[in-house]
Amino acid sequence: MRVTQSMLSNNMLTNLSSSYERLGKLQDQMNTQKKITRPSDDPVVAMKGMTYRTNLLEVEQYKRNFSEAYNWAENTDSALDKASLALQRIRELAVQASNDTYEETQRDAVAQEVKQLKEHLVQIANTKFGDKYLFNGTNTLKQPVDLEATEPVSTNGNPVQLELSKGVYIQVNADPTKVFTKELFSDVSELIDKLSKGESGKEISGFLDDLDKHMGAITYERANMGARLNRIELMEDRVTEQEVIASRIMSENEDVDMEKVITELKTQESVHRAALSIGARIIQPTLMDFLR
Repeated sequence: MRVTQSMLSNNMLTNLSSSYERLGKLQDQMNTQKKITRPSDDPVVAMKGMTYRTNLLEVEQYKRNFSEAYNWAENTDSALDKASLALQRIRELAVQASNDTYEETQRDAVAQEVKQLKEHLVQIANTKFGDKYLFNGTNTLKQPVDLEATEPVSTNGNPVQLELSKGVYIQVNADPTKVFTKELFSDVSELIDKLSKGESGKEISGFLDDLDKHMGAITYERANMGARLNRIELMEDRVTEQEVIASRIMSENEDVDMEKVITELKTQESVHRAALSIGARIIQPTLMDFLR
């Protein structure tokens, strides 16, 4: 086979083009610090990268859900704590008023304080986190307690659940049907009525067991919230670990070894300069070259 000047020139130009392409790829890798800049560079790396990035996006959503879960749990616990203190004060007043040495005017004064505490309980039951009511189950946009309404207390006890890990949903609200019940407000209203009418100490003391029952229900719900909060914290730790692992795997899949890239780039530049030098000799000399 005869090797012509044209063939040598074409081969040289083809090789130079490949060298330019290799240089360009290495420069792109150094600038972006990524192995590929387009899926066609390496479809396997690209597909894996999409999977890892999807996993990270899911983790970021879980982290936002954790933030909301903490807000729900902490605001709920704070509200239940205030309700417990209010009921404790009502019980103390009931114990005082059950003393038969109390006069009618004294019991009426106690009735006024209990009335204020009842209104305080209504406000607590209608606590909002952002634009959501904490104690109305999944119907978070409607006020749960309105003692002037036909149905004064909501009975929506549906759990508010957030996904904190793939397929794992955790309840973040207390069960309002166990704490702010129609019976709670009815018992307190009846106590106020008895106090206002100056009923006997025996009549007043009859409310103590009911108050203890309501306080016990709040304590029980707070314990449940505490247990769920502990689980949320454990799950957050695990999701944080998953984020670290997913980030590392994605980095190993996509990020370049900069030392290796710099070394290869320097080597390729040397090869390219040598190719240019050799190519200059291969290109057919002109008449002027012969005359020199």
